Amino acid sequence: MELTAKNNKKIRNTVILIGTALILITVIRLNYPLLQQSPSLSSYKEYSSVVHAGRDIKLTNNQEECDIFTGEWVRNTDAPYYTNKTCWAIHEHQNCMKYGRPDSDFLKWKWKPDGCELPVMNPYQFLDMARDKTIAFVGDSVGRNQMQSMICLLSRVEYPIDVSPTTDEHFKRWTYVNYNFTLAYFWTPFLVRSDERDSDGPTHTGIFNLYLDEFDESWTSEIDEFDYVILNAGHWFTRTAVYYENRRIVGCRFCQIPNITDLPMTYGYRRVFRTALRAINGRKNFNGVVFLRTFAPSHFENGMWNEGGNCLRRRPYRSNETILEGLNLDFYMIQLEEFRAAQREGKKKFRLLDTTQAMLLRPDGHPSRYGHWPEEKVTLYNDCVHWCLPGPIDSWADFLAHMLKMEARKTSTERPFQRQKKMH
Repeated sequence: MELTAKNNKKIRNTVILIGTALILITVIRLNYPLLQQSPSLSSYKEYSSVVHAGRDIKLTNNQEECDIFTGEWVRNTDAPYYTNKTCWAIHEHQNCMKYGRPDSDFLKWKWKPDGCELPVMNPYQFLDMARDKTIAFVGDSVGRNQMQSMICLLSRVEYPIDVSPTTDEHFKRWTYVNYNFTLAYFWTPFLVRSDERDSDGPTHTGIFNLYLDEFDESWTSEIDEFDYVILNAGHWFTRTAVYYENRRIVGCRFCQIPNITDLPMTYGYRRVFRTALRAINGRKNFNGVVFLRTFAPSHFENGMWNEGGNCLRRRPYRSNETILEGLNLDFYMIQLEEFRAAQREGKKKFRLLDTTQAMLLRPDGHPSRYGHWPEEKVTLYNDCVHWCLPGPIDSWADFLAHMLKMEARKTSTERPFQRQKKMH
């Protein structure tokens, strides 16, 4: 009788354990859909050894030669790979589902380059590539938007811990302990030294002094320790500003101050990129790679951001349905020209993270009015600048993962050549 009771107890315990395991597996699969298609442990270990071998990273010839930045958005029923309930890193103003966005179709797309496939970023693979590395996002709040997207995508494997040296939310650092991988964010919306001249001004958004030829040392003095720097700027240049060069006023952008020449905003935009890239080229101890992330257009219709404009479209454009024009085209071309000039100097490694075309086609991916409660008073009431999380900006991680693989291949092919030179 005692043996029978013990056996029954063992059977009950076994059934409970199996049932609990099945429930956990179901919960994980529902909340983390990417894990349904993640590699097995054996294939993950195989990938890990491939990454560390560098030159053996598997990219097909057409992936290596393909322009990943020209293409179309195609359906992706597997997305999204996280939700606003599974990721704590989402900024309130980009938390579209929390604030009542009624549609979710904008989540179900991925970028498809012409002529090749761009794999969705695998968080295990990315963290393995990023092991012992550091990445800094330098620029405005769209750069922060990108960093928070990255944290959410990687949260399926690990959450980072906050190791910020200051309580200032404009300068954050996060470390993935199990990978010794650090993400940092440096707030510098103008890239150069700046200060607020007037909190109101003719457009009631403040007037800023921009010192177009002076480095912003809050980030330029910090980048030496980083392996990768992702640089961006753009949307703040529509604000009124007074331009300085050699500590003297040379003009302004719609400042309406007597005896100051009005200059186009592209004047300041070109010079700040020139100064920022010159700052990087001049860092003797910086040996990392700089990714210039190109301008991501806003999509205000029927008025500017402070004139009731909004973005209410509910599907992506096809590439033949819209064109890059006006200020968007001006900003993009300035970035390309200054990028190429910095590259020609040959002092540092510069790469182009060209998100402009892909994001031009996504008028449906902005928070619009769904970044706050309806009764809240906020400056950017209809937000057609930033991107919902989850949302189209998650595809930037796919671009970055591909580019890091390319960097690993370049590094591994350079090493034998460098060793050969030393021997001679």
